[in-house]
Amino acid sequence: MQRTAEQCFLTAMTSAQDPGQAAAELAVQLRHPSLGCVLFFCSAEYPLATLAVALEQAFGAVTVIGCTSAGEITAAGYGRGCISAIGFDADVFAVDCTLIRELDNFTLVDAQAAVEQMLNHCRQVDLAPVKDRTFALTLLDGLSSREEVVLSTLSTALGSIPHFGGSAGDDNHLSHTHVYYQGGFHTGAAVLVMINTWLDFEVFTTHHMEPREDKLVVTAADSESRTVLELNAEPAAEEYARLVGVPVEELKHSTFALNALAVRIRDQFYVRSIQRVNADHSLTFYCAVDTGIVLTAMKPGPLLPGLRLQLEQIRQRLGNPVLIIGCDCFLRRMEAELRGEDGMLSTFLAANNVIGFNTYGEQYNGMHINQTFTGVAFAIPE
Repeated sequence: MQRTAEQCFLTAMTSAQDPGQAAAELAVQLRHPSLGCVLFFCSAEYPLATLAVALEQAFGAVTVIGCTSAGEITAAGYGRGCISAIGFDADVFAVDCTLIRELDNFTLVDAQAAVEQMLNHCRQVDLAPVKDRTFALTLLDGLSSREEVVLSTLSTALGSIPHFGGSAGDDNHLSHTHVYYQGGFHTGAAVLVMINTWLDFEVFTTHHMEPREDKLVVTAADSESRTVLELNAEPAAEEYARLVGVPVEELKHSTFALNALAVRIRDQFYVRSIQRVNADHSLTFYCAVDTGIVLTAMKPGPLLPGLRLQLEQIRQRLGNPVLIIGCDCFLRRMEAELRGEDGMLSTFLAANNVIGFNTYGEQYNGMHINQTFTGVAFAIPE
């Protein structure tokens, strides 16, 4: 029997600021007899301890996972200061998840054990073959600075299973980011989710950056803290400011959004976004940096055409997506707002059934990347 999108999953959002009311509103929109899992993205402005209790009370035995965000994507497009959620039908999705509590101590043995346990769950539920019908989602603490190590380890354990995810945000405060698992919000942690389904799906990533001729060589860096001390043997912030043509004192998030740097791997460019300027004129990044790498200056192209093309190509392969879970870098949204394109982009996301959040970094098949739109698209098999 052919199912409609509404029979596969429901979406919900609430702007209620009271945690109890917010959780209750989500439950009213999502609860049904075969609800198997809820995935949510929430503003960090909520009192998180109170919200955690409210969510647990509202959904009871249903698995609930999520994270804080730097902006939400709802069924109506971009949101701010709200909660956006998806409810997965247990007849369509087999979902299992685990909490990685200590990112610093996460080993390959841990990764292999977690992946095997979750794959066994999918096999036991027996909704669809594991091969080609399974993908992984990660939600990581966006200020942990451990994404690369954890993702590399997970990639080895996942093998050919496609994987994507996003780093939790905190409404651009850059102070406390959280993931949610089994009734509590956690820092310095990650949630790993395995999803098996008979729906067709495709994991994808896209960006709108184009390379310039200018190159910057990292001549001194502290890779542990993702901090570049020198570019081209000059204080990093001073050399970057010279490149973009503004005084060091005027460097800010909007400058970073419009003047990205990227590392080239084979024929692809992967953005390394700057997080902040430090007092010693070093630069701290959201992604891994190390001494000796060459950073290419990038210029932003228009935001919408690349995303529209990506989704059109997915549509040709899968059919019309009934849901897209999207991890959209918060710097992309900031850029859209600076250009006055956020309304147009918001309308496009709503028209294409995107639910998700603005991230402090995206994850794609073992890589930690910035300033991308990364996600998974679902379509009902014909």
